[in-house]
Amino acid sequence: MTLIDTVPGPARRALRAPGFRMGGLALLVAAVACADLFAGRGVAPEGVRAVLLGGGDPTAEHIVLRLRLPRLLVALVAGACLGVAGLVLQSALRNPLAGPEVTGVTPGAVLGAVAATGLGLAGWESPTAVVVAACLGGFAGAGLLWLLAGRDRGDPEQTAVYGVLVSAVLAGLTAVVLLVAPGELGSVVQWLIGSTEGRVWQHWNLLWPWAAFWGAAAWLLAGPLTLLRCGDEQASAAGLATGRGRGAALVCAVALTAGAVSAVGALGFVGLLVPHLALAVFGADLRITLPGAALLGAAVVCGADAAAQLLSRLLATGLDADRLTLPVGALTTFVGAGLLMVVARRRADER
Repeated sequence: MTLIDTVPGPARRALRAPGFRMGGLALLVAAVACADLFAGRGVAPEGVRAVLLGGGDPTAEHIVLRLRLPRLLVALVAGACLGVAGLVLQSALRNPLAGPEVTGVTPGAVLGAVAATGLGLAGWESPTAVVVAACLGGFAGAGLLWLLAGRDRGDPEQTAVYGVLVSAVLAGLTAVVLLVAPGELGSVVQWLIGSTEGRVWQHWNLLWPWAAFWGAAAWLLAGPLTLLRCGDEQASAAGLATGRGRGAALVCAVALTAGAVSAVGALGFVGLLVPHLALAVFGADLRITLPGAALLGAAVVCGADAAAQLLSRLLATGLDADRLTLPVGALTTFVGAGLLMVVARRRADER
């Protein structure tokens, strides 16, 4: 029995309603967004409050409105992209481990951004070129997986194996690029780890239309994705062209992942674990679960960014290093790996 089961009938039904859960999740997103806005260095919480109320000195106004606010918005949208992309991949491939990190999508997008930087075609400060390069790399990684899987595309186990192999190859190519152009290491390490540092309004203006378009496209595929989750035979019996449906879903997932990677780099385990949480909270109806995954991804990345900034302040004070900054990607990878180990251990014990 859960805590909800102890509530009287009408109230219990209201608590279990998807709208109630979605509203509660929206409040959580607002809470972590406020925490992220107040967590940074340079301006005390009182100064942030003064700026939001229309006052504050010019320096505080610049930091809050031109640095913290776009960073916050980019973190929210990038997290939403990764949450939706992960759920789309896991549904299309019928594989609970088919996150963007292990299907070649994220490694391909990182390789595209790193290669473009090494060749001097793009840089961390040129978001448009980075988006193009990351998208090309992401589609190349997904296409390589598609080719290797061949006739086994409907087999979740085989697809997972090929995805790990493709991701390893692309990560190796990224390392080769760094060896060829070692002078670019400092500028690409943010893509390799994942960071929201230095995000400005230009990044936001490029990211949100991209995310809105591909997010809407993914939601329109909720019906075919639900059928694909049931298996190719059941989907075909229902009249779905499984090859076309899966291909369209993969295009959406790659585009969403590439947009997130081009903005904040490779945030580990967000696209892998958020879909599981969304399914647990909202159920198997992807018309509801896809928006839920977007909100959960936004809350996870924004909350991790706030925690990373707070930890950076504590570490900087304790180690007397003002420039010390903890990347948000390091935090999501550490926490995500720990959660994955706990889940794997629990399932092993249940067997």
